Formats: sequence, C-alpha cells, structure tokens
Amino acid sequence: MFQIFVDSAANLPAVTAKQYDIHVISFVNLVDGKEITCFDPNLSPEEERQKGTEYYQAMSRGCEIKTGLISTAAFEEAFRSALEADQDVLYFSLSKNISGTYNSARLASEELLDEFGDKHKIRLVDSLNASLAQGILAVYASEMRTKGMSVDEVADTLECYVEKMNGVFTVGDLKYLSRTGRIKGSVATIGNVLKIKPILRGNKDGYIVFYKNCRGRKSALNELVNLVCDNIVEPEKQILGIAHADAYEDSLYIMDKIQQKIKVRDFINTSYDFCTGSHVGPDTIALFFIGKDRELS
Repeated sequence: MFQIFVDSAANLPAVTAKQYDIHVISFVNLVDGKEITCFDPNLSPEEERQKGTEYYQAMSRGCEIKTGLISTAAFEEAFRSALEADQDVLYFSLSKNISGTYNSARLASEELLDEFGDKHKIRLVDSLNASLAQGILAVYASEMRTKGMSVDEVADTLECYVEKMNGVFTVGDLKYLSRTGRIKGSVATIGNVLKIKPILRGNKDGYIVFYKNCRGRKSALNELVNLVCDNIVEPEKQILGIAHADAYEDSLYIMDKIQQKIKVRDFINTSYDFCTGSHVGPDTIALFFIGKDRELS
C-alpha cells in the first residue's frame, strides 16, 4: 500500500481529502504579520468558502501578505509517518517552475531513502501546474489505489496525465499579476482602465503564460467555458475543477454554462487556495481539465 500526499496548493476541499484519504501538507502565509495556515482539515465547504471570502477581502483592502515554501523538515516528517507505517509515498507537487516546494520534497525524500534504504518507495510527481490540477490527479490516484494498483503503476500512469492536464484562468485586477512580474505595471494600469481581462494558462513546462485578452468580465468567463468545452476529452469520465477567489456566483455561472454544453462526471468547485491565490488576487477564476494536450485550440 501507499499514502498519497499533496501540498495545500492542490486546493482540495477538506471533505474531498478525507473522502479519498489524501494527506495535505499545508503552506503557512503571513497576513499583516499573523500566521495563517492555508489548509484546515476540519472545515466544511461552506466554512472554507467563508474563510476564502475573508482572506480575499483582506487582500482587496490592501493587507500585507507574505508566502513561503513548505520546509524540507515538514515534508520529511509527513513522509516518515508513511514509511514507518510500512507504506510507500506518492506526492503530487505544485509546479517546480512556480515554486521551490518540489525541491523541498525532493531533498526530504533523498534523506529518507538514505535512511530507510530500498525497503520503500517515494514517488514525486511534478504536476507542472497548480491548484486543482494537482488535486484532481491525487483523487485519480486514490481511485487507482482502491483498484489495487501499486505506487509505481499509479505514478507512471499519472505522469502521463500531467502533460494533458490544462489549467486556464482569468483575474479580477491586473495589479496582482504585475506585482509578481507576469505583466508590466503600466500594462496593468491601462488594462484595468480599459476593462481588459486576460486569459492565462499553464503551459507544458509548468509556467504561467498569456493566452488571449477579453474585453470585460462576462466575455472572459464565457471564453473559459468555451476553452473547456472545445478542448476537454471524454468529459463524462472527468472531474472538472473550478477554483475561485471570492467569486462564488461567477463560478456557479460557469458551472451552469458548461453543463448546458457537455456532461462531466463531477465538479470540484472550491475557494482558491491562499498560497497561489495570493499571486493572482481576488475574483480570479481557474478551470482544470484533461485535454488531448496542453495546446489549446
């Protein structure tokens, strides 16, 4: 047997993580100097949404937010608990080209494998993505584990899924993208005045890149719907992910529009995780699905 781990950037609701027996290692942010743990295993979906509303409204008010990595020691402690329980480890990481978290997990796994020898395996799968792109892979891993697949079989299969897992999103205010260097400050100012709403995506190398501009929020939401419906493969077999940064009503609008066009197996609709959400800002909406590749039509 093996245990499945994600970092809290995977954006899994607490009830989903519990349902699929997925272990979440949480980031910790600083909000005006106060530590905020990004994942709480005891919250209901409604409580998570309320916590997200409070967080992103605080961002809108201009609070100071600092994010950091999960330490190698935190990964070592989590993985060790599985190894000492005579189980292997499978971890789905936030893209190494977005965060240094993957490297922290790699260092922890190397130290543990030196200690435990070849008695157990630790498999790290870089999602080359973020948010529910990680989380949905972990759910699929849990389902494969239930079918009796080994850690290597599951990891090898889902590494092939990585190159097909798309993430597309739009933001509410361009200033947050300018703060992280995605766009120039002058471009953000002009874009906000002209009500330009960009569509961005995760490319095959795990970087966030520009896809196209839309004029106005509703146009951007409809474009996200079209991107999903035009590029998804075998939707009836898929869990489709929606992550929103205090934009619940818009997320319901998107769900409804998608359901009018295609039939999917299920949705996970949740408040955007605080770690990566801090870099894209309030009113961000992101969608995650498997296509034939990551080259959107």
